[in-house]
Amino acid sequence: MVMEETSRTTSPYSVVSECEGTLLKSNDPFSYFMLLAFDASGVIRFAILLFLWPVTTLLNVFSYKNAALKLMIFVATAGLRESDIELVSRIVLPKFYMDDLSMDTWKVFSSCKKRIVVTRMPRVMVEWFAKEHLSAQEVIGTELIVNRFGFLTGLIQETDIDTIVLNRVASLFVDRKPHLGLGRRPALSNSTTFLSLCEEQIHESNKWNQQVEVQPPKPVIFHDGGLVKRPTPATALTILIWFPFGIILAVIRILGVFVLPMWLIPYVISLSGCRVTVKGKPPHTAGNSGGVLFVCNHITTIDPVVISYALGHTTPIVVIFHLSRFYDILSPVPIVRFTRNRDVDAAKMKQELAKGDLVVCPEGTICHQPFLLRFSALFAELTDRIVPVAISCRFGFFRRTLKSWNGFNLILLFMNPTLDYEITFLDQLPLEATCSSGKSPYDVANNVQRVLADTLGFECTELGRKAKYNILTF
Repeated sequence: MVMEETSRTTSPYSVVSECEGTLLKSNDPFSYFMLLAFDASGVIRFAILLFLWPVTTLLNVFSYKNAALKLMIFVATAGLRESDIELVSRIVLPKFYMDDLSMDTWKVFSSCKKRIVVTRMPRVMVEWFAKEHLSAQEVIGTELIVNRFGFLTGLIQETDIDTIVLNRVASLFVDRKPHLGLGRRPALSNSTTFLSLCEEQIHESNKWNQQVEVQPPKPVIFHDGGLVKRPTPATALTILIWFPFGIILAVIRILGVFVLPMWLIPYVISLSGCRVTVKGKPPHTAGNSGGVLFVCNHITTIDPVVISYALGHTTPIVVIFHLSRFYDILSPVPIVRFTRNRDVDAAKMKQELAKGDLVVCPEGTICHQPFLLRFSALFAELTDRIVPVAISCRFGFFRRTLKSWNGFNLILLFMNPTLDYEITFLDQLPLEATCSSGKSPYDVANNVQRVLADTLGFECTELGRKAKYNILTF
């Protein structure tokens, strides 16, 4: 490791850090291109890129790293629109980047005010994560070429990637060199990289001896995408081999859950590799006093079916978010759709509660991260019989894709080798915790959110459905 000023008493002002192998522990971007291929295009491009992995590996071994990178970029992006790449870069990749983040490097990187990230991947793949979650001011990476019809050619503007990066870093620091350069040692002693421009070079961040107060990076709250695990070559091969068997299993599960009567569902669930664990005891609906409003967090589109199974009877679900009419045909539980008109929606929910129990997910959208989004307060105004329900689910391989038809997301969910659901019925809110005691609907909703977060070990957030859609509709 090279460190010229180990006795520095103040934090350096500027830092330029390599992304792969430095900010990220992994120095091979292959798995990130696999994620891009799966969520931006589909399983066919995913398979093609996997089959070419031995080729890219050999190119890297024989020091043709630029050729290997260009091949991965071409296969992963050719024919797509840049907006497709940016969507995946905003809502899919940040979670995997965060999981791969080197905290030793972050300690050094976060101590500087001016932060520059250098990546060999296309800039658009890294820029959102670096700026939004690592507070970087600039991201320097390869630039994709777009044809006159608005589609990516799969080619990049750079010929010599290292030289282009070097020149771009130099252009950002005309008057003074950057204080710190974080990156791996060059493979060849005579090669010139952006590190040569920096006053101080650090190749092993865990040996940096300056004491600084480390603030955690901004967490990833909104995450979506088809794959649960980062597709390393071994994981990707396992997923690809499982895919045809998963489709058959999904068809069996859909027919069993959505076609057979409710009393047969437990047998189908247990025989097909699904497991539902129920904790707590829901209150009994007494006579003509109306139903109970079950308020739950939202994990998957089949949450209401699983809750109905746990309750032992069919329970309508209030749908706040957009859901395909495909679910109306197959769903074994009635679906009550919101109109976005507050008075109309309140009347609908009161009408359903007068008939019996009702399930509502006040987050308004699915959240896969350990956070609870802001709860809509409408439910708190309608009844005092509120029972929080905590839902957790462990997936095998798949969740849901970003842009596909909702029906395919259901198929993808049921393609998992195993699905482990845990439903926890909490105590009904006491009367003094409801609007009848004079509390505002917002206080009641926030209280329910906190109760569920404490049960699940999640964090509450003030962000809601609109914040997620703002990212999706950039």
